[in-house]
Amino acid sequence: MEFHYKKRSVRRRGAGRFLIGLAAVSFAACQHQPPTQLTGFAQGTTYSILYLDPQQRDLQPGIDSLLAEIDQTVSLWVDSSLLRRVNANLTCELTPMLSDLMRYSDSIRRYTDGAFDVRIGRVVQAWGFSFREREEIDTLTLDSLLYAARCKVGLHGDSLQKECPETELDFNAIAQGYSSDLVARYFDSLGVENYLIDIGGEVKARGTKGRRNPWRVGIEKPARESNSPRMIQTAIRLEDKSVVTSGNYRKYYVKDGVRYSHTIDPSTGRPVTHSLLSVSVVEEDCWLADAMATAYMVMGLEKAKQFIAKHPGGPGTEAVMFIYDDHGDLATYATPGFNNLLSNN
Repeated sequence: MEFHYKKRSVRRRGAGRFLIGLAAVSFAACQHQPPTQLTGFAQGTTYSILYLDPQQRDLQPGIDSLLAEIDQTVSLWVDSSLLRRVNANLTCELTPMLSDLMRYSDSIRRYTDGAFDVRIGRVVQAWGFSFREREEIDTLTLDSLLYAARCKVGLHGDSLQKECPETELDFNAIAQGYSSDLVARYFDSLGVENYLIDIGGEVKARGTKGRRNPWRVGIEKPARESNSPRMIQTAIRLEDKSVVTSGNYRKYYVKDGVRYSHTIDPSTGRPVTHSLLSVSVVEEDCWLADAMATAYMVMGLEKAKQFIAKHPGGPGTEAVMFIYDDHGDLATYATPGFNNLLSNN
């Protein structure tokens, strides 16, 4: 299947979502200029940004304003957001931001044969991984939710039309990556050429951290429990690229002895149960890395490897690392493109 999306010219929430820790973020001075570090909260998570600006401007107000605009557009936790109004079938004009996300999401859905699908909003909510309380799910309820999740949704001019009023969209698996891209575009517009953006674990880098030293980003080691200390599995060099890690080891719940992952398979409407613990994807666009990492988590290790083999050189296939449970032990599988980025190479 041919993959289409509108390429942006960019050089280069859920709380408890996956962290890609920043490794070795100490800076060598760039022309004796100290780095600026910004931290804050957005989209139900934290952000950390490092940048080198020759003019030494305080860019946090502009970044916070941009992130607030994104929240008002696609956050399900903001009652007045555009997405909440779209899901409630209220008449409203779409913004370019929401239109972008809808087009990108639809491209990934077709590219991955439905492993990524934003139409499962109500399914995710029913399992308790969104802004609503968890529901009791029986076969009849799940069938009804899946029917709505398979109805057509499409862009028509400045509006979005749903075949079924019950269908609700959830951009959580792509919005944070998209947010990192937007912040990067903001930096680019201001002439900032060296930065590292981390919004809830969706990381985007441009330039270097000084004296031509590349940015190094840590990939988190899957934890046994949701509150286990964070440890680094490995670190990679990130040069004018983005990296996103998606995993099942932080966000889940246990009921009647059964562990329910927050990754929902759109084909079954149920949490995935395979051995894959995390996926890290390196791509130019952070939204693409974000969406593909989720798609691979839905597929599982073997299907994901088959997908990569079927799409050599395709979007989201060249630099990927999988961490999985091999009979109680952690094991990894990485593409050659990912291995080339390892910081000890």
